Amino acid sequence: MKKIYPLVLLGVLSQTAWADISRFKPEAKLTEGAASTWNVGAGVTQKLLHVNGEWVNPYGIAYAKAGSYLNGDHKVGGQVGFRYPYYLTGTNQNGYYFGLYAGSIESKEIDGDDKTRLGGGVDLAYVWLDKERISTLSVGMGTGEKLKDSKGNIVADIEPRLQISYSLSFGL
Repeated sequence: MKKIYPLVLLGVLSQTAWADISRFKPEAKLTEGAASTWNVGAGVTQKLLHVNGEWVNPYGIAYAKAGSYLNGDHKVGGQVGFRYPYYLTGTNQNGYYFGLYAGSIESKEIDGDDKTRLGGGVDLAYVWLDKERISTLSVGMGTGEKLKDSKGNIVADIEPRLQISYSLSFGL
């Protein structure tokens, strides 16, 4: 009898019309022409010195960072993320943005070799945004994967981790 429930649910959902899908989209807060659509720049995230690309759209700012860590072997790292304008403060499109990020969060030395730790989290950023540039200062909280050494000892555990970031980008 329990095997029929998914079939019944599928039948009900297949008869539902999704004519007004726009009610599920977030509110578009960034106006057209408020900033350059494509931007490139540089910044620092914890100990990751990076170059970054940003895409500004009506719903927020998507970004990708790539660079190397300032310790040991200078391992390569990167992140991707998205920031949604939560509260704009007035001139231009300056304000507080809520974001999500994923990628490498730190570089740890394990058995004499630097390893890049992957993870993700959320952040709150203040963004200074106009037609020529984007300047972002963010504070985030995330977590990363568990890292062990060759003996099985835990070098980095899964626990909350603070991430501070600054980047400056210019429009193309």
